[in-house]
Amino acid sequence: MQADREGRKHLDLKVGFGLNTGSCVVGNMGSEQRFDYSVLGDSVNLAARLEGQSKEYGVRIIIGETTADEVGELAILELDLILVKGKSKATRIYALLGDEALKVSEGFDRLSRLHSELLKKYRSQSWERADTLCDELISISGGFDFEIRGFYELIKSRCVDFRDNPPVGEGEEWDGVYTATSK
Repeated sequence: MQADREGRKHLDLKVGFGLNTGSCVVGNMGSEQRFDYSVLGDSVNLAARLEGQSKEYGVRIIIGETTADEVGELAILELDLILVKGKSKATRIYALLGDEALKVSEGFDRLSRLHSELLKKYRSQSWERADTLCDELISISGGFDFEIRGFYELIKSRCVDFRDNPPVGEGEEWDGVYTATSK
């Protein structure tokens, strides 16, 4: 690395991405006074909101449900059911973690099964079991080249909070939807 050769400290650049699939308008837009190349549409707005959530969820790439349907052969994991700013309906979001080879690997299969169990326990308000699964997933996630540990730490903190302060609509009324407060 150039920084090492020059005796400087290397600083990692970590960028989050939000990807979504859908209709949009693309092209030069505006008037004679202001003219820009732009992309407009609901699917574009959702992609922007997902990008903003990548830091909170501790993953590099968050994809929307329509994109997840299109890339099923890749290594993806469902993250949450989320209501983003500007939307009235919640959407499922996913982490895009790797390629086809990762998806069929033994280690990812185990991670995926435990991850699915975690989401079931979390959504059924089994806070203690979900908390335990988070610990296990934090432990095994370190063996991968992708970032997912932050997600398990997030869910663990929610479990601790919900154990002490049950979510609104607790019991059968709770829909498991997380409302994002930031863009």
